[in-house]
Amino acid sequence: MASKPPKGDPVQDAPKVAEPKHSAAGLTAIGHSLRMAHQQMGVKRTALTLLSVNQKNGFDCPGCAWPDPEHRHTAEFCENGAKAVAEEATLRRVTPAFFAEHTVADLAGRSGYWLGQQGRLTHPVYLPEGGDRYEPVTWERAFDIVAEEIGALGSPDEAVFYTSGRTSNEAAFLYQLFARELGTNNLPDCSNMCHESSGSALSETIGVGKGSVLLEDLYRSDLIIVAGQNPGTNHPRMLSALEKAKANGARIISVNPLPEAGLERFKNPQTPKGLTTGAALTDLFLQIRLGGDQALFRILNKLILDTPGAVDEDFVREHTHGYEDFAEAARAADWDATLTATGLTREDIEKCLRMVLASKRVIVCWAMGLTQHKHSVPMIREIVNFLLLRGNIGRPGAGVCPVRGHSNVQGDRTMGIFERPAEAFLDALEKEFGFSPPREHGYDVVRAIRALRDGRAKVFFAMGGNFVSASPDTEVTEAAMRRARLTVHVSTKLNRSHAVTGARALILPTLGRTERDLQGSGEQFVTVEDSMGMVHASRGRLEPASGQLLSEPAIVCRLARRVLGSGSKVPWEEFEKDYATIRDRIARVIPGFEDFNARVANPSGFTLPHAPRDERRFPTATGKANFTAAPVEYPELPKGRLLLQTLRSHDQYNTTIYGLDDRYRGITNGRRVVLVNPEDASELRLADGSYVDLVGEWKDGVERRAPGFRVVHYPTARGCAAAYYPETNVLVPLDATADTSNTPASKSVVVRLEQSTTD
Repeated sequence: MASKPPKGDPVQDAPKVAEPKHSAAGLTAIGHSLRMAHQQMGVKRTALTLLSVNQKNGFDCPGCAWPDPEHRHTAEFCENGAKAVAEEATLRRVTPAFFAEHTVADLAGRSGYWLGQQGRLTHPVYLPEGGDRYEPVTWERAFDIVAEEIGALGSPDEAVFYTSGRTSNEAAFLYQLFARELGTNNLPDCSNMCHESSGSALSETIGVGKGSVLLEDLYRSDLIIVAGQNPGTNHPRMLSALEKAKANGARIISVNPLPEAGLERFKNPQTPKGLTTGAALTDLFLQIRLGGDQALFRILNKLILDTPGAVDEDFVREHTHGYEDFAEAARAADWDATLTATGLTREDIEKCLRMVLASKRVIVCWAMGLTQHKHSVPMIREIVNFLLLRGNIGRPGAGVCPVRGHSNVQGDRTMGIFERPAEAFLDALEKEFGFSPPREHGYDVVRAIRALRDGRAKVFFAMGGNFVSASPDTEVTEAAMRRARLTVHVSTKLNRSHAVTGARALILPTLGRTERDLQGSGEQFVTVEDSMGMVHASRGRLEPASGQLLSEPAIVCRLARRVLGSGSKVPWEEFEKDYATIRDRIARVIPGFEDFNARVANPSGFTLPHAPRDERRFPTATGKANFTAAPVEYPELPKGRLLLQTLRSHDQYNTTIYGLDDRYRGITNGRRVVLVNPEDASELRLADGSYVDLVGEWKDGVERRAPGFRVVHYPTARGCAAAYYPETNVLVPLDATADTSNTPASKSVVVRLEQSTTD
């Protein structure tokens, strides 16, 4: 039997701290997974649901975007995947009676954890202008309200259409089609806050803004470098792939400011050994200073250039451009500056070099630890330089591997969710649908917040996600949202964004991945693209949480019919009735999706083409892979300050908080903790267990404060600290973003720690 949601917010002002763990998964993970699943779903529903996760005839996990192996286990999910499924398939319900009991002000005072624990939304609800709580509304009236506000705009560019990575390919394609027929490219998405830097760097250097490896390449690699990533919490099934790679002879280098249990040792719960000792993964741990990765790869490139025979000269000559300028910059790399930037020893870097030179096939994986700095784009370009030097792109067992964090975030971008669409994509839309899409670039996330703040955007529509909690500069973001005329959220569950509203607000409840989708032509399925460009079907198995729910494609189709009217050139009613007709149009618009319906009928799905991987062809402006030669940058730290990175706890997925523990780091019963190196803490006179306010410092002089954090002495890199988001997003200035990609710089925030009144 599922348990009831908490009545009140749990007290979090006394977190408990123990020693961090040195292994991940195992029996403990099984126990936590089942416990949380039973709390949300009960025993029978837990068994029925979890056995369908990531199966060929089941549904895609709504968690991370890690690819599925060809041969699936009966239990093809991880601990955090089980938590994500349990949260969606919960038996708890948020009905109109809940909203009658709770004002918006009351909801705004609750934690994200409490809001998420209340259960699934069952009915569309509306907050009228001047009202203090949401009230039930019909779907027809809800679409009328959106049409009223959009119709009152001076321009379609006064509307913003945000997308979360959970949205299916079919819904995403329809959503961007609606926005563009309306007349705007204001299509920000969660990629803007995570892997935009990866896409920017890779598009310029290799011509495709996606990773160049498949799962099988990891198994064939000689050396895998995992930089700025914590797969044990954020992509746990990746640990199985690393374990298999190790068994095949690969070595692993971890580059990170914090030691992470999952990269130390993996106790695979699918194997007898995993239930006891497990497998050691990391061969070399480089505990790098935050933001020092560009300097590390630059010195490695210098050392490769200085080693006779180390450069793949044939590959460089035939497939690359810009080598001479790059080589000149790399040879100028300075050891003293490198050691300052990285915090590493020369001995460790030289050991890393020896492992690189001994490896024919090298893969570099990375995530947010690299993408959320001011200099993230040149940092990732330097990784590409590193791989190009020895021909490690376009051959088996080698390449770039940005690991995406949400199950279809890559697919949404492929479908056209992008504020700066390519001309060829817009041309294809125009040819297929007969309208002229706008050509002027739209707003990304940061620019959308500025537009809302400045009154240049008045309607905000979110297809999934928790925009307010995911975005930087919390106070600025919330004030901007409150200036909107209308905020609309298509959601499965409550989150903070529902309590930070415009003058009017709507919450539109939708089907989850786990639920059956019945439309006019019968039962439907949707498709997703994983982090390695594999596309496959996802079929929900559960009955919907409420008869009032609409699918995301149905919501977009009905909204488009109401807003655009009879003059629309798009067959919205046909698309809602039969998703196969959507896929037919995708096949004619987006390269790589030819014969979409027939190919996705294969239970394993299909692989999208990738010219650098498949042909060693690089569709860049030069027609070759581009070496680059940017100056080396790293964050400078004033005396008496620390460099803060925001991160997730283990009981968290993006902004969804499953619980109040971070088991692998030894934290329980609380989230307001700051991890500080003991030597730094000693110099700053910060006792373990003392309480501090985190105060951000940036060039605008604005004081940004996150109060009441317990100091935890922790083995972080010197000069570096860490604390959980979204609690610390308040410290990230809206205008502190990565060059080129405009991604918020959440991994290099200069802070001072002041004694808190909580102490």
